[in-house]
Amino acid sequence: MCTFSSTLKKRMLLSADATIIEILAHRTIAQRQKIKEAYKQSVGKELVDNLKSELTGNFEKVVVGLMMPAPVYDAYELRNAIKGAGTDEACLIDILASRSNAEMKEIIATYKKGTDSLEDDVCGDTSGMFQRVLVSLLTAGRDQSTKVDEAQAVQDAKDIYEAGEARWGTDEVKFLTVLCVRNRNHLLRVFQEYQKISGRDIEDSIKREMSGCLEDVFLAIVKCLKNKPAFFAERLYKSMKGLGTTDSVLIRIMVARAEIDMLDIKAEFLKMYGKTLESFIKGDTSGDYRKILLELCGGEK
Repeated sequence: MCTFSSTLKKRMLLSADATIIEILAHRTIAQRQKIKEAYKQSVGKELVDNLKSELTGNFEKVVVGLMMPAPVYDAYELRNAIKGAGTDEACLIDILASRSNAEMKEIIATYKKGTDSLEDDVCGDTSGMFQRVLVSLLTAGRDQSTKVDEAQAVQDAKDIYEAGEARWGTDEVKFLTVLCVRNRNHLLRVFQEYQKISGRDIEDSIKREMSGCLEDVFLAIVKCLKNKPAFFAERLYKSMKGLGTTDSVLIRIMVARAEIDMLDIKAEFLKMYGKTLESFIKGDTSGDYRKILLELCGGEK
């Protein structure tokens, strides 16, 4: 690992971004932590500080993100989403709706090291039922079993239907109680029963019954339960389609999912949109920013 550190140091002095990409985009998170340690031992400075002084723009954001362990990066993104001017609700939804109980607990513990409580900060920047859904997700209390209670699944489907499509107005608490608490296998069964009862997919009903951030968070929960890679493929597609690119979303997903399910995300992207993720990245980014994203995809195609 000292060899990687020495190489990185020399190439940084020459402002050679190509080698930064070559090394960091082809190492695991654990390996990058060892590179950080070795660099500090041999140079007496923090690698991330030097990277920040050498790099700029979106390329810098990707590289700095890659140097963080997963829960640290998620906590970093959440803090920026809350502490900045206004609130980046999309960031809150992307992270909190998609992480497992274990991942959520790590994020909360990491966030707290900055002396703040994630729940307190979320409550300070959100309100209403949207806030209540996020707080429920932050409890990291979803049932982790794989058991499907058939009778309860039918009842849950009826409760959701009666809370939305079957009444004037919507009882969002019923949606929260079912969607934020039940285990994945059970909820997939609930969604099947809901289709039978209502004649509609649960996602269609959420779109009909809700709006704004509340609609977005419930849809994200359902989509992640059904097919998490497809959820992230859609988010990537929307970040790049049309005029302009939502770089914050593109960077967050590419960095956070690179080691987890990027191959699955790429496969879903191709299946859903008939084009490769790499082709979209090529068309919407440039320079070293484009190069490192393509490497995180698995290399330029």
